[in-house]
Amino acid sequence: MRPAECAAFVMAPLVSFLGLLWLLLRGEVPLTKSLSWVPSLGIDFAFRIDGLSALMLALITGVGVAVFIYAAGYLSGHPHQRRLFVMLTAFMLAMIGCVTADDLFLLFVFWELTSLTSFMLVGFGHEDLTSRKSAQQALIVTGSGGLAMFAGFILLTQQAGTSSISGLIEVVPEMARTPTLSMALILIFIGAFTKSAQVPFHFWLPNAMAAPTPVSAYLHSATMVKLGVYLLARLDPAFGEWPLWQGTLEAVGSITAGWAMILALRERDLKRILAWSTVATLGALVLLIGLSSPVATVAVATLLLAHALYKAPLFFVAGNIDHGTGTRLLDKLGNLRHAMPLTATAALLAGASMAGLPLTFGFLAKDMIHEAKLAEQVEVLVQIGYGVFGIVAVAVAGVAAIRVFWWHPGVSITPKAHECGASLVLPPLILATMGIVLGVLPWVARSIILSAAQAMSAAPIESIDFHSHLPSMLGTLTITLAVGVVVYLFWDPIHRGFDRLAKHFDWMASVSHYSRVVAGIPKLAAVSTRSIQNGSLPGYMAMLFFAITVAIGLMLWTVRGDLAWPEWEWPSLGVAGACIVVALGALLAGGLERRLVIVLAVGLVGYGSAVFFLFAGAPDVAYTQFIVETVFVVVVASVLLKLKRLGRTTSIRGMRRRPWAMVISVLFASAVTLLFVVVSAGTLDPLLSEYFLAKSVPDAHGRNVVNVILVDFRAIDTLGEITVVMISILAAIPILAALRPPRRRQEART
Repeated sequence: MRPAECAAFVMAPLVSFLGLLWLLLRGEVPLTKSLSWVPSLGIDFAFRIDGLSALMLALITGVGVAVFIYAAGYLSGHPHQRRLFVMLTAFMLAMIGCVTADDLFLLFVFWELTSLTSFMLVGFGHEDLTSRKSAQQALIVTGSGGLAMFAGFILLTQQAGTSSISGLIEVVPEMARTPTLSMALILIFIGAFTKSAQVPFHFWLPNAMAAPTPVSAYLHSATMVKLGVYLLARLDPAFGEWPLWQGTLEAVGSITAGWAMILALRERDLKRILAWSTVATLGALVLLIGLSSPVATVAVATLLLAHALYKAPLFFVAGNIDHGTGTRLLDKLGNLRHAMPLTATAALLAGASMAGLPLTFGFLAKDMIHEAKLAEQVEVLVQIGYGVFGIVAVAVAGVAAIRVFWWHPGVSITPKAHECGASLVLPPLILATMGIVLGVLPWVARSIILSAAQAMSAAPIESIDFHSHLPSMLGTLTITLAVGVVVYLFWDPIHRGFDRLAKHFDWMASVSHYSRVVAGIPKLAAVSTRSIQNGSLPGYMAMLFFAITVAIGLMLWTVRGDLAWPEWEWPSLGVAGACIVVALGALLAGGLERRLVIVLAVGLVGYGSAVFFLFAGAPDVAYTQFIVETVFVVVVASVLLKLKRLGRTTSIRGMRRRPWAMVISVLFASAVTLLFVVVSAGTLDPLLSEYFLAKSVPDAHGRNVVNVILVDFRAIDTLGEITVVMISILAAIPILAALRPPRRRQEART
């Protein structure tokens, strides 16, 4: 790509970011816009930008500018660089749609678009099997969670009577906590947890590091993986007081925060170490959302911004190291500060913020988290999870910022290392410097953090008090830094010991379960195909009728308390006679062996049905049935007689050796009969009947309502049926012609 084309792509996030700043400076937030989309379902094409949306938009567009500039240099000369920029732009637009949508189903549309675009971005190097597998894994996990979330949205909308997110925040707190609403909440949890890589769905994010570094920095640190956190934060004012909400988020978030940091100790790839720390940060955000105090929402907003300002630069640093040395393995890296001084500076600034050192924005984030923990009595699990997260975060920051640049002083492990160009160095330097500037001047970000926190809280938040418990905060930070430094210094022995221990429990890992499930799908398909697709038409019909019987039975059992039994009325002699003829024909067809006699018995069923229609007040249907049955019986009987003369027909043997067929038939007939009986006992809605009766003469100029419905109101449907019949006739012509014996050549000559 030419530099002008790269600059054109960079303009998209840059213009969006400047437009957002203009709106914030003018004080025009919140903004709302709504258009009718599916009015019959009450779904609107609704958008809303409030404080939380503004914060997410700042991350999407602001970090997006840095990512686009970085991608221009990182993939300079790559033959598919334009494709990456197109996919990044499409992803950015989908993310903007997600965080501004004010309707659950509109949010779901953009949510799935982020899954699809991230699939293509993770699989950017599709020539590599690892990239393809990682992209597939990310799509399966997040896509499956999205489907579960969609079901939860449907249940929630049905219970609340609205799909508007702002409307749900108003009505849900007053609703009864029904089992259906709890089920909707659990399904939404699954969608949010898969997107934000929470336990047990945490394994897909580090594997997605097969993506190029710009993708990892954009999707997996600042934007997409925070969508689940965003959804939970958005719904927190509605469900924040529910014990199910608080307990689930605190438990899952705490386990994820602690366990992901422990798993980081097992890695040697710098990018995967940063990925596990991202998973841990997402867990910390989830557990903070689960806390009920208003200051916890301030901590969420602060950590969202701080994490983007230190993690995206660290991913850039990892990319620069890979770009400048050809490796990301810790064992092959060290003393890079001389060859890569600017990258080392960016790493130090971002690492200081990640470790939470004073005068950094990461320190303010830890300060607000400390405030949130003091504001309420947190569980022991939360304390342990966040404690492990804070300690190992210091060690990870040391590995990324000190070890690879300052380890092995005076020794050059990678002699060919070199500093990267300006487009690779400036983005991490600028973002990391912003993390320091906001730490020194926190009032610059105070407004957007307060606005975002207010959008996540049902209670009013008047102001933000940084350092209100500074002495206790400094004491906790000192202990965390000290233990974190110890973990950093003993990283290698801890890594070796934990790696040996973890290998014994690999079979318990979520990724192992995922691999077994994926590997079992083809096996299950093969087994089911061999057992179900066996070429037996009676077997297919038996399975179909059995499935229908089970479905009807379950439906009737579910609503058994609301069923009514109709009053008995003696049928007329004609209806009773028709029913007897139908039953007799069915019994004969099921017990006879000669095909011709079976066809005649089936015809008896059809003629009995015609008599039933005649006495039921539908003479036109009866007339049609008489004609169809006559043609059917005559044609099929003629074919069978012709086959018999040719010696190509057989009788059906062994009918008595299939008792299961009779059992399934009786069960199916009983279920269908019972369904018709209970339905006829209920009150039918006359809306459609009254409509057709009123419109048949003036609109269709016909008094036979049934014919009018078939020919006029269902014209396209009827045309399709006629087309199917005609195609069937045309297909039958060569089959019937093939039954004719070939003429002898001598006769043909004659």
